[in-house]
Amino acid sequence: MLPLYKKYGRTVFDIALLVLTVYVIMFAFSKLYHIAAPVFLSFIVFWMIEPLAKFLHRKGLPKTAGTAISVLLFLGLIVAAFFGLGFFIISQISDLQLNFPVYVEMIQREFTNLVLLIQDKSNALPEGMLDKVNEYFATLSGILSRWVTSGAQFIIGFLSSFSTFITNFGIAIILAFFLSIEIESWRKFARAKTPKTLKTANEFMRTHVFKTIRSYMKAQLIMMLITFVLIYAGLLILGTSNAFTIAAICAIFDLVPLLGVPVIFIPWIVYLFIVGNTTLAIGLIVVLAVTMLTRQLLEPKISGNSIGVSSAYLMLSFMLISLSVFGLAGVVLSPVLLILLKELLQQGYLQKWIHLPTDEFESSPLVVDSPAPDVSERTEHR
Repeated sequence: MLPLYKKYGRTVFDIALLVLTVYVIMFAFSKLYHIAAPVFLSFIVFWMIEPLAKFLHRKGLPKTAGTAISVLLFLGLIVAAFFGLGFFIISQISDLQLNFPVYVEMIQREFTNLVLLIQDKSNALPEGMLDKVNEYFATLSGILSRWVTSGAQFIIGFLSSFSTFITNFGIAIILAFFLSIEIESWRKFARAKTPKTLKTANEFMRTHVFKTIRSYMKAQLIMMLITFVLIYAGLLILGTSNAFTIAAICAIFDLVPLLGVPVIFIPWIVYLFIVGNTTLAIGLIVVLAVTMLTRQLLEPKISGNSIGVSSAYLMLSFMLISLSVFGLAGVVLSPVLLILLKELLQQGYLQKWIHLPTDEFESSPLVVDSPAPDVSERTEHR
């Protein structure tokens, strides 16, 4: 074993140092976000408002006026989106309130039928079986009670976090306004005072990583559109009401990692089975299965092609590892980390940073082999 440790000791040390660096950076960013969330959000808002502000400035408007118009338009879109969402929620609650007595009556009727059926069958059960059923039912009730309590705590925590996010987002808009006005002076300061190492890293990220991230975001929008079309078509075939709205909500929820469409469909299907609408419930199961299967087949390919990684196994494995290490944020950040590692590999940085044993590999795993030219292409060149 000692020769093996001597041979691969430097390699293991280099990889461990690289992993530790990534972990420390991720941990530092998570802590800094909690401390200065409006500052981080201001860069996102700036990225959204700056193209229009620059366009208006090129057309002759002062930068302050162009930025103000861009910010006002951005705020208008956000307010319109919130009002639209609020109107939808209120309308759905109103419909639920109007139909609530009917739903309660249907559930009570089905529950009564179930109780009568159990009473009829209980006489034929072996002695002691009914006590066992009651014991299992009590255990299940306790589990459901804990789930409800945890769900209520989660909702309260989410609302608290959401209110904090809204406050931070409002401050971020103000910071982004001033950042857009002063961006040129900050760029001059950065060009003069930033170390060359950071300049090189920033150029690498801007040229290779951020461009690929934009492609990945486009891929997620494509997946949302595919989910919307599948669910909308399925609900139209089943003849359900509010098909467009439900499909749009499912498409938005589909962005939530490890949750997505089942969060909407499963309670709906359970309710339909309870009230006896078995046909629609089975139809929704088919729509859910087709949507989930299509997404599982297409997501690794579309997302992988957008970031230059076509292996579904690698994409899903990396996502699960990130989830285990960084939690839910790791699922969101896993494409960024995978993009970064892929670009470091292609640009030869990993080959410089990780020392492999000599005479151990026929072809270094840290060198990306260029694809062989096609035979037809070689013939044409001749």
